[in-house]
Amino acid sequence: MTIGLEEQSGRLRVLPRKRSASTMLITDPAGRVLVVKPTYKPRWELPGGAVEDGESPGTAAAREVPEELGIHRVPGSLLAVDYVPSDAARSEGLIVVFDGGTIEDPGVLRLPPEELSGWAFIERGQLAEYLPRLQARRAAAGLDARAAGRAVYLEDGHPC
Repeated sequence: MTIGLEEQSGRLRVLPRKRSASTMLITDPAGRVLVVKPTYKPRWELPGGAVEDGESPGTAAAREVPEELGIHRVPGSLLAVDYVPSDAARSEGLIVVFDGGTIEDPGVLRLPPEELSGWAFIERGQLAEYLPRLQARRAAAGLDARAAGRAVYLEDGHPC
């Protein structure tokens, strides 16, 4: 899909359009990863969502987390940027993962019942049981990036 026009050297050209999303990797004090269960999807996922037109990935993460969890979090350090190629179910895109820090008291979480039916803190070894493979790889890479203190570039969830 293409959108928009850009003038370049006196010529107009059509630019490709990629979807983008952002998420926050949030853990509990034991280092378990927070996942949420959407009402409209079969699998769990990390908190976050689509970056809207004219919105930065950081702003999207800061907007999505309160909408989904009922808590305000400032996106922390960039942990990962994941290029996701297209397949039969989705267009290509860029997913940005921010450090969402640690939640000491999960009792503060307030899920919108029309959007999310549950949450859980899961061990790293359980990521593939809850999340689609791509998201499990992305979450594990985010944990590694957090531990290393530097962001990582991914393609389809794999470090490059």
